[in-house]
Amino acid sequence: MLRESHILLFSIFIAGLCSIVYELLIATTGSYFLGDSITQFSLTIGVYMAFMGVGSYLSRFVKDTRLLPQFIGFELVLALFGGLSVPLLYLAYALDISVQATSVTLTAIIGTLIGLEIPLLSRLMEKHYSLKANLSNVLSLDYFGALLATLLFPFVFLPWLGIFKTSLMFGLINLSIAMSLLWYFSPQILDRPKYQLRLWLLIVSVILLGTMVSSHSLNKAWNGHVFDDPVVHSEQTQYQQIVMTRHKNDVRLYLNGGLQFSSIDEYRYHEVLVHPAMQRNEAIEDVLVLGGGDGLAVRELLKYDRIKKITLVDLDPAVAKLARENHYLVALNNNALNSEKLTVWHGDAMVYLQEFKDKYDLVVIDLPDPKTVSLARLYSLQFYRLVGNALEEHGLLVTQATSPFFAKDAFWSIRNTVAASGMQEVNTFFVNVPSFGEWGFVMGCKSNCGSIRKEEQIDTRYYHSNIDDALQVLALDQTTREKVISTLDRPNVLYLYLEGWRHWN
Repeated sequence: MLRESHILLFSIFIAGLCSIVYELLIATTGSYFLGDSITQFSLTIGVYMAFMGVGSYLSRFVKDTRLLPQFIGFELVLALFGGLSVPLLYLAYALDISVQATSVTLTAIIGTLIGLEIPLLSRLMEKHYSLKANLSNVLSLDYFGALLATLLFPFVFLPWLGIFKTSLMFGLINLSIAMSLLWYFSPQILDRPKYQLRLWLLIVSVILLGTMVSSHSLNKAWNGHVFDDPVVHSEQTQYQQIVMTRHKNDVRLYLNGGLQFSSIDEYRYHEVLVHPAMQRNEAIEDVLVLGGGDGLAVRELLKYDRIKKITLVDLDPAVAKLARENHYLVALNNNALNSEKLTVWHGDAMVYLQEFKDKYDLVVIDLPDPKTVSLARLYSLQFYRLVGNALEEHGLLVTQATSPFFAKDAFWSIRNTVAASGMQEVNTFFVNVPSFGEWGFVMGCKSNCGSIRKEEQIDTRYYHSNIDDALQVLALDQTTREKVISTLDRPNVLYLYLEGWRHWN
């Protein structure tokens, strides 16, 4: 037969399991919607810890005579707010309510309730263990629960359930504490609070289970509200949320809510990303593509018969799988990811450059904008030096470099960082992509970039050699005097990028 202490120890373990996950869920969702993961995780952790202290302080006002029913009541409230934390953030984003304020409010409420848990559980355990053993049991089980949660969250729950359902699942797990305590200690609780707790247990269970069962419909409705066009594909992977929309002949891909391309005008972007470099160097045969899992940059490279080998490095296998199998994307990228010339490696671009010492004639960098720390490191001086090491002596690199209008200082930081990495010559290119606005690219050459001597005849819709010079012409409002370089230690491109877009938003 289960002892009281076993039920309480189980409660401690589950409390530790859920507490850290709520923190991760709120910070991760905030990063999805607002970018700047440093700010989101810092705010979440800071507010969470502070209000845990508030909760611990408030625990002194819970009377011993009402300790058990009060604790069960707190767990019910925690299960409700913790389980609904992500759905509420989704709702705030859809209704244009401040996601930041909602995130901080939820963190404060959940932090306070979690701060109440350990002191109250310690008091409930007093009659079973000495003070020394009691503190040891409570803290060790709480920390072990947190460890298990940090392993399950990224590797199991997030890729299998997605962030929306994971939130609800942990709310239900948290609910198991209240359920088990109410079941086991029922004889020790007075009738009136017992019936009240049973009623609230039923209400919270119905809310969480109902939201879980309806999660697909709710996500579909949310996507329909947030995205202008009908959603034809949506999935949550270990790394990001992938959404694809379609309206007539306009197919759009979004990663974590950020537009990656529109099929209406993506050719402008990808042609300028690839062809100025290819047309300048007839010796390019072996190409490395960093990012670009959608296959659109690879499509442009395959237009050259002289290309013998392309290596694609992309973090998320789900994007490449979509580009290989989804009929909209396959039609758009001309089945590029099934080419015999292509080798795909899934992982981090910087890790790839550190581990593999192959040399390439051209490195095409088609990565998302530097709006998080993890992305900003792929725009750092150290990263571009690794790219330079992977180039043949005649080699070139070309990277997308954000908007020279909306994020002007970030664009020039990328240009200056490429120049500081050891490139002999650096050129910049600009193109108007209607779905993006004015967009910029940076080309770095280990020796001399040269010029287009004889244009190779390839099938393009926008780029041709006669406009090559025009693509390098700057408007006055696209220039800057800043000479900022971005490094791993000081990711200046992140701050410049966020500040630039914050100004326009």
